Amino acid sequence: MRPRYSVLPKESVSILTRDCVRLDADVYRPDAAGKFPVLLMRQPYGRAIASTVVYAHPSWYAAHGFIVVIQDVRGRGTSEGEFQLFAHEVNDGFDTVEWAAHLPGSNGRVGMYGFSYQGMTQLFAAQARPKGLKAIAPAMVGYHPGPDWAYENGALLLQAGVGWAIQLAAETARLKDDRVAFQALYQASRQLPVYDADPTCPDVLQRYAPDSFFHDWRQHPPDAPYWQSITPQLEDVDLPMLHVGGWFDPYLRGDVRLYQAMAARSQFPQLLWIGPWGHLPWSQHVGARDFGAAANSPIDRLQIQWFAHWLRDEPAQLLNQPPVNLFEMGSNRWRAFDHWPHESDRQRWQFSSSGLAAMHSGDGKLLKLEAPFEDVSPTVPSIDTWVHDPWRPVPSLGGHAAIPSGAFNRAAIDGRSDVLTYTSDPLPTALVVAGQVEVSLHCQGDRPSFDLSLTLSEVRPDGTVYNLTQGYGRFTGIPNAWQTHVVKLQPTCFQCAQGQALRISISAANFPAYAVNPGVAIAHASPRLMDAQITTLSVKCSHPDSYLLLSTN
Repeated sequence: MRPRYSVLPKESVSILTRDCVRLDADVYRPDAAGKFPVLLMRQPYGRAIASTVVYAHPSWYAAHGFIVVIQDVRGRGTSEGEFQLFAHEVNDGFDTVEWAAHLPGSNGRVGMYGFSYQGMTQLFAAQARPKGLKAIAPAMVGYHPGPDWAYENGALLLQAGVGWAIQLAAETARLKDDRVAFQALYQASRQLPVYDADPTCPDVLQRYAPDSFFHDWRQHPPDAPYWQSITPQLEDVDLPMLHVGGWFDPYLRGDVRLYQAMAARSQFPQLLWIGPWGHLPWSQHVGARDFGAAANSPIDRLQIQWFAHWLRDEPAQLLNQPPVNLFEMGSNRWRAFDHWPHESDRQRWQFSSSGLAAMHSGDGKLLKLEAPFEDVSPTVPSIDTWVHDPWRPVPSLGGHAAIPSGAFNRAAIDGRSDVLTYTSDPLPTALVVAGQVEVSLHCQGDRPSFDLSLTLSEVRPDGTVYNLTQGYGRFTGIPNAWQTHVVKLQPTCFQCAQGQALRISISAANFPAYAVNPGVAIAHASPRLMDAQITTLSVKCSHPDSYLLLSTN
């Protein structure tokens, strides 16, 4: 896919919004006569960056026959106004799209692209339904910010949330020329203050960013009415969308939620591509694993096809193939599906042990059950008990919520006595999993609140253990009462090779990816670290309500 045009020097332009706030943008144009469609990105990190951490430079897109506009959102970069998370993106998005559609040399059609916050600005602009907006490509979006971005099954994503809040606060300090605040926040970004008295509200944010969005996020559980005000309302929106996600990205739940909602009702194509990537970069090296050359991002080339079709009526090969394309880790290849993998074809695996799954890696067993999943539990279920000590919580290593994300050898973590492990025999044939992974546990804790961290891994013959997908949940209840808790892990697609084994690891912490549960009767936040309580937990591992469900495709 070679460029068609040379590109004119970058031009900086401005618009005035309906409330007379100036928004600044850089415009990249093909050096040619004629009308061209517009590609728009609206972002809060200084428009010169232009999301080049994952996308080709705007000039590359311009060379393929697009007018590319990269805009600073309100209160960021050199744009006027006050930045408030998502607060102005509906109206400002509408005004910008309509302005872009009427730029000199525009053919009147606008597409939007971008990931993370830049993906959300697409959804908010689409909510306003500007006439010029014809197609979008939202990538790695926390569509419903409460359950898809800030929280996971009731647990606050600490490392990602605090890190992002400090980054945005530092940019605010830079724009205000507050050198003291910027330096303090910059230093905090290099060593996140997750050991403050209240890690969810570190001193540096209280002092230098008292109006940070994160103060609201930590105070509102994911089911609070607050979240509705910052959730894109797309019920009346129908556009062609190219959805992009990553198996190790913390916002994949939002990508899948958005795709499924749109695919169920849209008259336009909805395409979904999920690679083996973390939030950034999108390359073949993810954590400590190399997923091969096929894992290098195809998204730039796909977006050229996508927008050339919807904005200038060119044929697109990607519309002639199945709409769902998932990277299968292990075989390291892309697989095409006609729809999001169904959960009807599922394998059920049961846990078994002598009660020492936390003490000996060979004690806990993962046993595959044959349909119709008849109960093979012993008359007296075995019980595995372990102790969560907040002084030394199980540390984060990779997955989708930790920094850095990705796949790592977690054999040393699995060797801790506060981690239960259940491992299958070596697989007689390769196992392919695509879609949802779910773990149900019949368990109890001696505190009114506790967390469950679940990791599904492949165990190789040499003893290395690489995580495939993870899930986390925060639960409240009556101390010492047996209850069944279900945790949906991050969706995934992998092939576990013949001779390898599967392993489920269970702990009560994954810190600092998630805030440590102090063991008190709360649902969403954390009090002082010094108030955290030691928690004893137990799982009836040979119980019909304790199992692993895999979607096999």
